Amino acid sequence: MNILYLHGLESKLSSQKRSVLERFGTVTAPDLDYYADPEIFLLLQSFTNSQSFDVVIGSSMGGFMGYYFSNTFQIPALLFNPALPYRSVEQNIPTLDPLHSSSLLHFVLGGQDDIIKANDNLKWIAENRIGSTDLKISIHNKMGHQILLEVFEKEVTEFFRQLTFESK
Repeated sequence: MNILYLHGLESKLSSQKRSVLERFGTVTAPDLDYYADPEIFLLLQSFTNSQSFDVVIGSSMGGFMGYYFSNTFQIPALLFNPALPYRSVEQNIPTLDPLHSSSLLHFVLGGQDDIIKANDNLKWIAENRIGSTDLKISIHNKMGHQILLEVFEKEVTEFFRQLTFESK
């Protein structure tokens, strides 16, 4: 399983979270500068010339980018507090085709997130639903914007369990 991990605006994939992901496959986690490059999506698209990805996992701005990557390349996504309703850095993104979308979008939202409010994400998701994508939404009421390792591990494990279940 090839996993594309997209970090948030001012973060990186920690070694502990990488270890969790490596239980499920090979992890590619590019170092992205969302501030300097408004064409991050094109950069990610160029990765598909040399490697295919089975899933994309992203957090915050990486969750935003993961949403578009997932729907463009029709692969499942696990998105932690994605910056879908608003973001502070502009990125050029593709127009999505409602007939070609991800098979599964699993959103993990923090009920105490004061950067990307869960209710704003829920509203955005409801208003922008495309295709016949299966949605799963987990809300952790005590979680803020930072994803605790325990929550990350639980949600990653559940996401891959879903994928295994669906493929049978």
